[in-house]
Amino acid sequence: MRLGKDAMKEGRYVKIIGIAGCYKRDGITKQMLDQVLANVGPENEVEQIFLLDHAIYPGSPELAKLVEKLKQADVWVLAAPTYWGALSGVMKNFLDCLRQLTLRFDKNGDPHPIEPFEHKHYVLLTNCYAKTWENMFTGTTDAALQTMDKVMTTLGLIKAGEAVQTDTYFLTALPAKKQVELQRLGQKAGTLQRKDDQTVKRYIELFFIVAAMAFITMLIQTGVLHLLGQTLGFWNNYISFVVIFFILLSITLHFFTVVKHKRK
Repeated sequence: MRLGKDAMKEGRYVKIIGIAGCYKRDGITKQMLDQVLANVGPENEVEQIFLLDHAIYPGSPELAKLVEKLKQADVWVLAAPTYWGALSGVMKNFLDCLRQLTLRFDKNGDPHPIEPFEHKHYVLLTNCYAKTWENMFTGTTDAALQTMDKVMTTLGLIKAGEAVQTDTYFLTALPAKKQVELQRLGQKAGTLQRKDDQTVKRYIELFFIVAAMAFITMLIQTGVLHLLGQTLGFWNNYISFVVIFFILLSITLHFFTVVKHKRK
């Protein structure tokens, strides 16, 4: 753990916790996490947890201690490799055990965020043996990232970024280009402050998505009718517009909320 004394006195710092859900202390996953945490800035408080150092199971004292550390941290950096196209068992076990300690469940069993965790930020790191081009087209690392995303967003955290290292077979050190990317991600993590929410930002993004989809829909509708040399009445025109718009919007939202991840 490190913390600039002046920053601590003035309260101008971010508490960042790095969680290593991997098996090797000198492997690529750990190197990715180390690179991010090394660049968050000397004024910030940093702590790193190597999950295999702790006995983690439901009800374990060490799990309770880790949860307390998560409560105190402003930014969580989760690093775990992708195995068999999914999240590593070390990280998955940790996330599974967090459920009852970090969420509120209603009478129907649906989870809800609680105040100690809501509106913090998180960063995701993963890697895989797959080649960059293979990951780009097949999304080998998507499942690992989606699993961590689901847990973090359910807890009420806000995503600040992610990074993926591909082609790790026989790789013993991070490429220079990836080091630079992780340095920038660390610098960003070091400036994050807990926010109330991102409602305004999401409405602005939604407005531009809707505006773009409406424009594209009009172009498609006009182009098809021009090619067919036909015109439609009001209701047929309205129905065709709604159908085209719905298809385009569904594809776009699915891409941004489910599919899109860094893949290189």
